[in-house]
Amino acid sequence: MELLRAELHSLLWLTAAVVLLTFLLFSTVPFLADYIRKWKIMRPIPGPGPNFPLVGDALVLKPSGEDFFQQIVEYTEALRDLPLFKLWIGPLPFLIVYHAETVEPILSSSKHMDKSFAYKFLHPWLGLGLLTSTGEKWRIRRKMITPTFHFAILAEFLEVMNEQSKVLVDKLSTRVGKGSFNCFMDVTLCALDIICETAMGTKIQAQNNSDSDYIKAIYEMSDLIHRRQKMPWLWPDFVYSRLQAGKRHAKNLKILHSFTDKTILERAQELKNAEACPDDSTKLKKRSAFLDMLLKVTDDAGNSLSHRDIREEVDTFMFEGHDTTAAALNWSLFLLGSHPEIQAKVHKELDETFGQSDRSATMDDLKKLRYLEAVIKEALRLYPSVPFFARTTTEDCYIRGFFIPKDINVVVVPFALHRDPEYFPEPEEFIPDRFLPENASGRNPYAYIPFSAGLRNCIGQRFALMEEKVVLSSILRNFSVKASQKKEDLCLVGELILRPQDGMWVELEHRTPNFVGHTL
Repeated sequence: MELLRAELHSLLWLTAAVVLLTFLLFSTVPFLADYIRKWKIMRPIPGPGPNFPLVGDALVLKPSGEDFFQQIVEYTEALRDLPLFKLWIGPLPFLIVYHAETVEPILSSSKHMDKSFAYKFLHPWLGLGLLTSTGEKWRIRRKMITPTFHFAILAEFLEVMNEQSKVLVDKLSTRVGKGSFNCFMDVTLCALDIICETAMGTKIQAQNNSDSDYIKAIYEMSDLIHRRQKMPWLWPDFVYSRLQAGKRHAKNLKILHSFTDKTILERAQELKNAEACPDDSTKLKKRSAFLDMLLKVTDDAGNSLSHRDIREEVDTFMFEGHDTTAAALNWSLFLLGSHPEIQAKVHKELDETFGQSDRSATMDDLKKLRYLEAVIKEALRLYPSVPFFARTTTEDCYIRGFFIPKDINVVVVPFALHRDPEYFPEPEEFIPDRFLPENASGRNPYAYIPFSAGLRNCIGQRFALMEEKVVLSSILRNFSVKASQKKEDLCLVGELILRPQDGMWVELEHRTPNFVGHTL
């Protein structure tokens, strides 16, 4: 009997092993066949060096954000004369493009609109919102949400931007005349306050309470996602969920979703009460927010967004709408602080617009700040907030004579694209005049894409430029800025956003606006 039990036990193990091997075989064979096919097809495409089967270039790519980004930049500089090159990260091929003529076929197409494999790691947090969705869902959602970014609606957010900019100016005033300090987080928390109130109608007072769990969760989640994107051994969910990083990811996810869920439910109830009792004391008193519009918007068939749909978009606004803007603001301050002659021109324009008044900026004021806008755009050329992003080819195609198969990750590198001397002579020089209307006309629209381009361009770019003008004008009306770092000393970290590894160090001095004959 014991012998029979042993034989049955062995048979069960053998059967389980055969089933597992069969499953692995049937799941692996198609993958290997596809991998070998792509390997052969992409062999003619140049690359920076030898790669290894299945592992690809993963062993030579640097894991840290600053080293990895510098490595990509060095590749684009060394291979500037090539139209594109390839990298294999594990078994996945990536095509790197950084010329207007190679970027255009991807971004201008209505076919290659799917985001790359790397974006799947944003799904637990952002779901399938505007940033991460594809196909018909993206088209319907984009059409529904676009009206919420109408110019007239954006004007309603100006008061929030002015208020939070004043909080920032008051904080910075305590730093005047006290030497160099790191302003990066001060500016970032201001941007976070602005996006939180405009997106959700909720004040989180990040500038006065940077230790909140929600704020910490946002920053740690961004770091965890970027690190996972670069490391193939962290891709399987069943592996990642058991690691310490995966457990921190789950903890942060709970904090982020709980905050958003609570805000949506409270806001929906407030709107419901306001509609039911328009003349009652329960009438909605908070400012309008993107969330309010999402709660009311419908598609062509009259369908509204579900609670989950709304959370996807609110979380996307929070993720995309604060650190990208904050990075642009910080880089603008650094460049102005490094070029006093250009800062003087900005001060002159501000004095001509505002005189000696300390009033808040209006929409008409912002329209007059043409040179400040050129400064912001030139800062975004040199230091684009998103240094690279990716799409997936949805069908076979040709790019500059190279055959590119379906399902290839195409990485667009604005940091390198914006330094093409064909479109930007003296590409490393800070020259805002490039973006005055008379100088920018006729330039290839795919040579400068800080907000992407084509159908999937950034829906919030007007909001971002408006915010950057308000915050920078508030700072520069009150202070003169001097950069404490040299360009060559900056260590760039290209992760989800482009930031300086050691922060942004500046010195501030009070300034009095020059009287220009009138006070507005």
